[in-house]
Amino acid sequence: MKRSQKRLLALIASLLAVLVVSALLYMVGMAELEGKPRGFWQALEWAAETLSTTGYGADSTWNHPLMVCLVVVVQFLGVFLVFLIFPIYLIPFLEERFEIRLPSECTNARNHVLIYRNGPAVATLLEELKLAGVTPVIIEEDETEARRALEAGHRVVYGSLEGNVMSRVALTKSRALILNSSDHRNAAITITARQLGFTGDILGLIEHPLHRQPTILAGATAAYTPRHMLGAALAARASRKVSPTVAGVQNLGHRLQVSEVRITPGSALAGRTIAECRIGHDTGVTVIGQWVSGRLNAAPRSDMRLEPGGILILVGSNENISRFTEICTGAAPLRRHGPFIVAGYGEVGRKVEQLLRDAGEDVCVISQESGPGVDVAGNVLDPELLVSAGVEDAQAVILALSEDATTLFATVILKDMAPQVPVIARVNLPENVERIHAAGVDFALSISQVTGQILARKLLGKRTVMLDQALKVSMVRSPKLVGAHPAGLRIRERTGCSVVAVERGAEVLVRFEREFAFAPRDLVYICGSEEATRKFAAEFPPSQS
Repeated sequence: MKRSQKRLLALIASLLAVLVVSALLYMVGMAELEGKPRGFWQALEWAAETLSTTGYGADSTWNHPLMVCLVVVVQFLGVFLVFLIFPIYLIPFLEERFEIRLPSECTNARNHVLIYRNGPAVATLLEELKLAGVTPVIIEEDETEARRALEAGHRVVYGSLEGNVMSRVALTKSRALILNSSDHRNAAITITARQLGFTGDILGLIEHPLHRQPTILAGATAAYTPRHMLGAALAARASRKVSPTVAGVQNLGHRLQVSEVRITPGSALAGRTIAECRIGHDTGVTVIGQWVSGRLNAAPRSDMRLEPGGILILVGSNENISRFTEICTGAAPLRRHGPFIVAGYGEVGRKVEQLLRDAGEDVCVISQESGPGVDVAGNVLDPELLVSAGVEDAQAVILALSEDATTLFATVILKDMAPQVPVIARVNLPENVERIHAAGVDFALSISQVTGQILARKLLGKRTVMLDQALKVSMVRSPKLVGAHPAGLRIRERTGCSVVAVERGAEVLVRFEREFAFAPRDLVYICGSEEATRKFAAEFPPSQS
């Protein structure tokens, strides 16, 4: 029985009790104090008229002071009940009667994905499944959360494991079951699903890494720890030792290098396009990507605007990149020495610190509480503490804090103190990613994005959510390139790849004058995303020799 129905029954019982008690007191008072005995029904009529404030019939005056006091008390009690009944009992009851009833089953669903419990960890996955034409069905135990998911346009089944909800969601017709409850609850759901004959994939999101194996032993296909995956993604973005900015760059040898430079708001490049800046012609470097608000443009065209605060990824020789920084004022290379500062030492912060140290990086950990592994104890919002931690000399600051509001405020402080230092942030709620980017964070990542990528790849068979659109250098020879100039072939526009260098015998060419043309034995170095590299291979098939 619903709570509002229980309240209504309690109200009816209470009103009857008040009526009867008032009527009995009135009978006694009229007989003993007024000398005018009244029967029970007459007394009940008086009690109803008084409590409902509708007025009196036969009895309207009393002489004894105690009777007058009784009448006054019952009158005020009636007024009090009127104001109590409507807001506390009747309005909630009527709201519940007229609000949308939550579905308790979806037996007609087919080839759907069941998600046990809604939450931030599965927000991105829900959208990706819908884009792929797969229906996600959320099984939710909490009524408030179920209504929130229903209002957001998701298909919801309201129920609990104890209420046999798993038998009302077309379990055997679904393609997968995602577990987003507590670890022990996930194990119980897994066992129940297998007992009901489900043979498909069961993927669990686990809070504690030690619970992964027990969850798999209970029957899950795989178990993931989103916080650890988030920590690994943050560490990979921070350090080139953990994950290089551009894969395969070692193929270029020592003659070319990759550099990242920030376009400051006061730079002469800010707001202009690559073509307008004549970067390649004047400096010999190739722009292969630009980071803006945590998103990588991995296919920069000549009309791409260089954004203030954006980070350009350049390929060129040491001399070319030095010339770029000399000519292009306001373009500051990112520091590649000094410590990484990790703020927050929970599960995410510990994973970031572990991966950075394993890669040989120098790490300084800031935490509110002192303890093993903590280098500086105190409030990350304290500028003096940040100075003592060496934030101005850091390679990057990784904010692994538990509150998004604290992350946002810390970003504002850091960008004021050390605007040149990259800030990489963990975000708890996906809707806060844009706000934190607006505060100045260079790269923000939520648990939702991490789990969305992993689970979407598992369920849909392809990488649908790109956390970091990785760049890759490839060496190619193609007959279709011979005799042409890179600009004439419009390679960037057609494929999204950039020609970063051409190896011609013992010479490496990075600047292509008007008279330049590809030769048959030229080894061409191109850079782009995986998709762009595939497009290049389709447009310019490699030679068979």
